[in-house]
Formats: sequence, C-alpha cells, structure tokens
Amino acid sequence: MRYHLGVDVGGTFTDAAVLDESGGARFFKTPTTPDDPSVGVAEVIRLAAASVGVTPDVLLADTAYFGLGTTAATNALLERTGATTGVLTTRGFRDGLLIQRTKGQWAGLGDEVTHYSRRRPPDPIVPRGLIKEVTERVDYQGRVVVPLDEDGARAAIDRLLEAGVAAIAVSLLWSFQNPAHEQRLRELIRESAPQVYVSLSSDLVPVIGEYERTATTAINAYLGPVIHGYLGELEKSMANQGLGGALRIMDSGGGVITAADAAAQPVSILTSGPTGGVLACEPLAEALGERNIITTDMGGTSFDVSLIVDGRPIVTTQSEVGQYHIVKPTINVTAIGAGGGSIARVEDGGLLVGPRSAGARPGPACYGRGGRHATVTDADVVLGIIDPDNFLGGRLRLERTLAEAAIREHVAEPLGMTLEAAASAIKTVADHQMADLLHALTIGKGYDPRDFVVFAYGGAGPTHCHAYGFELGVRAVIVPATATVHSAYGAVASDLHRAFALTDLMRTPPFAPNAAEFLDPVRITSILQELDERARQSMRSAGVADDAVVVDRFVDMRYRYQVNELMIPVPAGTLDRHAVEDLLARFDRKYEELFGKGAAFREAGIELVTFRVSARGRVPKPVLRPREVGNGSDSARRGERPVHFAAAPLPTAVYRGEELPGGSHIAGPAILEYPGTTVVIGPGQAGRVDQWLNVIITLEGTA
Repeated sequence: MRYHLGVDVGGTFTDAAVLDESGGARFFKTPTTPDDPSVGVAEVIRLAAASVGVTPDVLLADTAYFGLGTTAATNALLERTGATTGVLTTRGFRDGLLIQRTKGQWAGLGDEVTHYSRRRPPDPIVPRGLIKEVTERVDYQGRVVVPLDEDGARAAIDRLLEAGVAAIAVSLLWSFQNPAHEQRLRELIRESAPQVYVSLSSDLVPVIGEYERTATTAINAYLGPVIHGYLGELEKSMANQGLGGALRIMDSGGGVITAADAAAQPVSILTSGPTGGVLACEPLAEALGERNIITTDMGGTSFDVSLIVDGRPIVTTQSEVGQYHIVKPTINVTAIGAGGGSIARVEDGGLLVGPRSAGARPGPACYGRGGRHATVTDADVVLGIIDPDNFLGGRLRLERTLAEAAIREHVAEPLGMTLEAAASAIKTVADHQMADLLHALTIGKGYDPRDFVVFAYGGAGPTHCHAYGFELGVRAVIVPATATVHSAYGAVASDLHRAFALTDLMRTPPFAPNAAEFLDPVRITSILQELDERARQSMRSAGVADDAVVVDRFVDMRYRYQVNELMIPVPAGTLDRHAVEDLLARFDRKYEELFGKGAAFREAGIELVTFRVSARGRVPKPVLRPREVGNGSDSARRGERPVHFAAAPLPTAVYRGEELPGGSHIAGPAILEYPGTTVVIGPGQAGRVDQWLNVIITLEGTA
C-alpha cells in the first residue's frame, strides 16, 4: 500500500498524518526536539511505522509523497542564527535596510506613534559594516543612467568576503525594471567565491518598494545557507532511509514547493506551519458546504488565526516577521502568544497570560521536566479538563501536583485566590485574549461573524474553542477529525504552488472622465501572459502537466497619492477596454467594502502597480473517506468527572473520542478524549459527530 506522509515541526510538538490510498488516516504526535528537530521527525515516523507494523525504512520506501511543514526558517530569523550576510546596494542607499519605513515601525504600536524615543529597531540581520555600496544607477524606466563600476564592485565584494560572509544579497535601485546590473554582480561574486549563497532582488521580488524589496532579499540570503543545509541533510537522510516519493515543503503562499525551490527561496517558508493548517481547512470547508471560515490553531506556543472568505484563504502581499517587512505573497495568518504552554504571571496586581511560553522544554510544570511556571495546560489539568493519565493517549503522564504547586505559587497566593479560582482565571484570561483576536479580525475588518463558522484545531484549540469560539455569535464551531495534526495534514492535502510578480506602474490622470482610456489592455495582457508562462514552466519543471495547473491572475491597485494597495483578481484570457473598465469598477467597490461607502476616490486617478500570478499544480492525493453513521455514543462513554467551568464543578460526561461513530450526538457539558487532544463541549452546548468524524459544536437549540 502506498502512503502519503505529512509532518509538521511545531514549537512544542512534531505531528504526522499518514494517509493510505484507500482514504484511511492515522495521526501521531511527539514532543519537538529543539536542539535537533530531525530527532522529533524520526520519532514521529517511527510511531507511524509501528502503527502499521513495519520499520521506518519500509514505511518510507512505500511513501509516494512526503510533505513537510517546518519552523526552521522562522526560528533562524527570530533567534538570529542565520548566516553571516552582506548586502550590495546602489551608492547612496546604504542605510535603507536600517532606517526601514516609519509605518513599518509605528503602525498599530500605540504610544510609539507619538513617542519616537520608544521606537526599538530590530536586531539587524546585516550590520552596517556589511552593507556595501556600488556605483551604478538605473532610472524608473529601466534606462541605465550610470553604468556599473565593475572594479569598484569587485572591491566591495572582496571586502565582504574578507569579513567572512557566507551569503550576499544584491538589491539595486529600480532593478525590477532592468536587472542587468544585479545579474552582472552575481557573475562577479561567483568568479571570486562560487560557494557563497547569492540572492538577487530582481529574481526574488521584482516589485516596487526599495526597503521592503531589500529586506526580503536580505532575509532570503540570511536564511539561505541554513535552510539549504537543513533541507539537504533532510533529503539525504530520507533518501538513506529509502524514501520512495517526492519531498515537498509547505510554502507560506498557498501550497507546497519542491525542496530545491525552498532552498532557493527560504523566505517563502517563514510561515510554513500555520499555512498548512489553513490550507487543510479548504477541502474540509468544501465538503461541509461552508464558504466562510475562521481558522483557529492553538498549539503549545501560539494562537494562529486566519480567514477563508468565499472559499479562498485571504492572501497578503506584505507581511512582517521579526520586525522586518517581506513582500512575498503569504496566507494572512495573525498570531498571538496564547498556547497551552503560555506562562501565567502576576504583574502590578493583575494576571497576565503569555506571550512567553514554556515551549517543548521544559514545558508546562505538569510535564515534570523542570518547568516551574504556571501555564494554560497546568490550569486545564487542575480544572479537570485534561486527564493527567490520558495525555497523548497515555504516552505522557502529567503530574497534577506539580501543576497545582506552580499555580499556587505564581498566581493563587499573589492574588489571594483559591487554587481552582486561580486556574479558572488563567483559562479565562487566555480564552478572552483569543476571542478578542477573533473580534479584531472579523468585526474589526468589516466581516459579520454570523456568516462564519470557526474551525478549531491544534493540540489545544479543541480544548478551548467552547469558550473563545462562540463569543462572536458564529453559527458553529467545528473540530476537524484531523485537528490534532491539522497542519501536518495540510502538508499532505495541499497542491504544488508557485507565485510570480512584476511591478510595471501604469496610472490614469486625475479627474479623467473615462479612466480606462489611459490604460493599455494589450500591455496588461502581455505582462500577465509572461508571468503565466513562467508559472506554468515552473510547474512543468516539477513534473506537473499543463492540464493539472490552475493559474489565478491579480493586479495590485491604489488611488494616486495613497499607499494602501488592494489585490484585485484579473480574468483569464485577453483583456479589452471593457475588461479594464470592469477592473477599475471592481477596485472601487472593494475599496468601499473595506474603508466605507464613499471612500472611493476615482478623481485622484488610479495606479496599477504590481501584476501577479498564483499557480496551483494539482497533485494526486488520497481523499479522507467518510465512515458509516452509527446509532449512538454509549459504547464510547468512559464515565464522568467533575470539571470546573465556572465557580462550582459540574459533573461532566467523558468519552473516548476515537470510538465515537459518525452520527453521535452529545449533550454538554462533555469531554471527548483523543490521543492527541481533548475536545470540550461546554454547558449549554451540543456536539454532533459527522460522517467524516468531525465534531460540530453548536449552542443548544440552534443545531
């Protein structure tokens, strides 16, 4: 039997989803090993192999596809463990990477808008001494104004090599209009040091925005040697163990990419793990007939939220990681430090939860690995929500006494509360933090939560969704059958993805009565067709046939003299004047949807800034099979225990979740225990298990 294997290396746990050709699925979870993540990957593969009665090498030899979600790039950037990197830039623009943009430091940061002294720039990934200027100049139309001074460039390269750089980023002014100087610099670098990792902005992100383009290119170079080595070792290890199929890496933008592409563009996998979870929600939403989803992933370290609107995840063209701004298309995921391992502490007489986390090591106090701080998981144990003897299916026994001691010392005694009241306070604060984030991303962005359902996954999401999920008035909260390893499942369920972009600024004059007359549909079509062909060629190189490729086209648009851009879909085929008029009208409507009726300002003129294509190559994959619907849940019931949902404990039914047949109905309060998570159905709520074994939770009387 051929298997499809997905692995996600998270901050606390490493997860695996194994699908066979018949649609059967098996899920596994083991603690992440931060010092060497490959150890955790090997262990979760060992667990998967043991479950089917074979050795890991036999399982891998029979694996047709291996998808990986990894935090390697994110960790290297946040922990500043990337390669020593140099930057080559146009003379006079040396400090752009260090200055950044005012909006990049200030937007949304409260007092820092008016108190510049509070601004804290990021720890530089490239110190000023390793940023070298070269004499050259290309203008905004791509014309060479000043030729490249090759002797000066060689001297700058030599100084970087003498400083011991392992990577060089090249980002010149207006290089996206004419990349010749950047390409020549790459040749000069390779003449002197062919082993040095080189990243060109004109290859990676040929888009307008000097700082963002330089930051993206510098980060790519900074991560390049680390990720190249990491993936190289992984491919070698998997090959030595007999992996029979292709290795794919979860990309931040909407699918998986080849290991070679990930090594060449590691900036593309910075949000690899969270993206996998969002993409795993797409086929599930389609199967359930849901178009609008709030995806919520609560793991051990963070709480990640995204939106799927009209069946498609929201993609952003700019994101921020480690206080640097990146211009690569990314599934829009917002995260806060609220996970099972989030640490609770008392400061200034008040209770705070997160953003610091106990992580995988030492972990929450109840893990018995030396953790002494109270965490959300410790609170769940004390409240009776999590059974200490049945965590991870009994593979990790938790110590309730250690959880009690940590909460008593760090929360209960400082606040003069009972143990149970302190544990309840920890959980309540964390739940409200998560609910506040959902509020900000729906109501705060103009969406009506009543049009949405919540998908809750991750190790802790199903445990807390009964609380954070219903505060907004959503119709239902759904815990996928794959919840405990949802991001790993996303690495299996996703298609191959590539995105290409090019800035070619076009604009209409102010107060033009018919703005479309000033935009050339032939030029627009030509640019999009060129990007389309590049995308299809990349898919052919990865072995995907043309008839299995779906290409979406977009253009970033804005009103003149403004900075807010919107990405507007462009229909397939050759554009004419009517298509351009429709494009402008859709931009106006979208702008008013986001910023309010009457906000559109066509009189200022409209700019078409950056053209984009996003290609998805359909790859064969197993589909989860539906199960037969049963007649009841009594056989899965294992008794009841008191659980603190409020001031007093309530008798709460406990079920073996994996034994619940499709069609089961469960009245709250109830707890469904799975090997990798605990699903909580709160008082006044009801749960239903559907034919795919998803748990659908609604308020009583609303199902």
